[in-house]
Amino acid sequence: MARPNKRTTLREVAEATGLSTAAVSYALRGKHVSKETEERVRKAAAELGYEADPIARALASGRTSTVGVLAGDLQDLWQQQLMAAIGRELLAGDRYALILDAGGDPARELALAKQLRDQRVDGLLVSPVDPSAEGWSKIADAVPVVSIGDALSRARTAGEVLFDNRAGIDAVLDYLRGLGHRRVTVLTPTGPSTPDRPADVYVREAADRLGIEVEVLPCAQELGEATAMARRVLTNSPDGRRPSGTSALAPPTAVFCFSDSIAYGVYAAAAEASLAVGRDLSVVGFDDHPVSRVLTPPLTTVDWGLGEIAKEAARLAVAAIEGRRVRRKRILCAPRLSERGSAVELRRG
Repeated sequence: MARPNKRTTLREVAEATGLSTAAVSYALRGKHVSKETEERVRKAAAELGYEADPIARALASGRTSTVGVLAGDLQDLWQQQLMAAIGRELLAGDRYALILDAGGDPARELALAKQLRDQRVDGLLVSPVDPSAEGWSKIADAVPVVSIGDALSRARTAGEVLFDNRAGIDAVLDYLRGLGHRRVTVLTPTGPSTPDRPADVYVREAADRLGIEVEVLPCAQELGEATAMARRVLTNSPDGRRPSGTSALAPPTAVFCFSDSIAYGVYAAAAEASLAVGRDLSVVGFDDHPVSRVLTPPLTTVDWGLGEIAKEAARLAVAAIEGRRVRRKRILCAPRLSERGSAVELRRG
């Protein structure tokens, strides 16, 4: 019966090169040795089939090379894209993303954050469902936390990559107002348990200032559920059917969605109701997912610069893990409105 292959040890690599185990360890990490020594050690390690023992390395360094990445809701296609981009940024620095999904549930979000903390991740990046939850304070005291999107108002974080929601909302509502829209429905992924999220507060403030009537409604980001909500909005009926023989309250002339994933549901509901987006109804999204460019018509939406968000969030997390000081711990992402065919001037009469 064949014996399992024995793992080559660091000591064996040291004996083969005539160096100390400490020198070999430094060489394999590219630290404190000459380039010639580093190359000699790496060659010997490859020939001997040496692979670093992750458990031993974690015990020695106090680090696991794993970073927790907590998504607010992976039903949102843009968040899927963001989490993947963050994972790539971390992997480029030999760190591994452990991605978990809060599913839009603030209680689940904190439970998962605590679980990641207890699993001794080196750091935590979070796109928070409930940025004002009290539980963030203890978590941020135990592990470096970088917040993406909204600031954790009750915690001292290692860094923040925030969306300038005020500027983004102002840009969209001012744009719709310029097109003649005065009755706008806003669909937000915010749940009833977290009604004070910054974007939801800002949209009401901006509407009052611009003289626009807005109705803010919670809406799931899963396509079927988003379509069902949009169906109710476009018919002003709880079951999605316009009452026959009655003059129901007029539906909105524009729908502003706080994620492009929600906007896709509006497109679907509009098609069911024989309404043409970009003619009978204006629709605006809020994160410029690639799918939005290939819709008919393409979706007018707000681009936040996803690639830069992922890069900055990973940079701040790694700096905190390594104990390095950074010049800016708070990055504010500016919005860019991408005008396409889904929002048009309101036809009178």
